[in-house]
Amino acid sequence: MSEPIPAEAMPPGDGEGPVFREPWEAQAFGMVMKLYEAGYFTWPEWVDTLAAQIKAAQAAGDPDLGDTYYKHWLAALETLVQSKQLATGSELITRRLETAANIKQHVHKARREPIKIA
Repeated sequence: MSEPIPAEAMPPGDGEGPVFREPWEAQAFGMVMKLYEAGYFTWPEWVDTLAAQIKAAQAAGDPDLGDTYYKHWLAALETLVQSKQLATGSELITRRLETAANIKQHVHKARREPIKIA
């Protein structure tokens, strides 16, 4: 069992819950929270992985205006998922390709349903 989620881990909210620009941001956030709660990694491990991803992006020219934050969040999640052998790199690539192929068919709508990670 993991430690309680630190308050600083919570995204900005609007009184009804967290606010995200795109549905995929909320899903990435939820996956990190669920994997953390399930004990797949510690919070310091997550913070270190996310910080390393942001630092690498800045070194590569990311102006760090905040609009790429969840892209870094997702990249850090993928890094941990691979390092913990929860999925392979090829599985992640396949999922990205499937998502990209269906992006035009995807209807973005707000939802407050919990995601399930088996």
